[in-house]
Amino acid sequence: MITIMKSGDAIAALGALASEARLAVFRLLVKRGPEGYTPTELTRRLEVPSPTLSFHLRELLNARLVTSRREGRNLFYSPNLERMQQLVGFLTDNCCTLADGACGPDCRPLPASAQAIPPATRQRKRA
Repeated sequence: MITIMKSGDAIAALGALASEARLAVFRLLVKRGPEGYTPTELTRRLEVPSPTLSFHLRELLNARLVTSRREGRNLFYSPNLERMQQLVGFLTDNCCTLADGACGPDCRPLPASAQAIPPATRQRKRA
């Protein structure tokens, strides 16, 4: 069962992801899944200096979006998938509750082509 995230926790998680470098780290870890990567692998894949990577990993750890585990001499960083799901749940918890039918099924965003408002329609709505 996924617990509900509080506003303060969501702000911390979103703040941690509000950096191009941290977002890149997090997205790479999500692609890898629970297996994770060592700092050396992350540094090589992201082409970022070790001290910079350490700073970004610390921010993601503080927001509890990433976990670390030691296996022998190696340290592995993995995404905290439960925390990620809590954040997504927080962001979509009230999805479409005030909408007049603008959302897709199950509050999934409509495809971009369905969301696009033709320029002529935009002009009419402003009038």
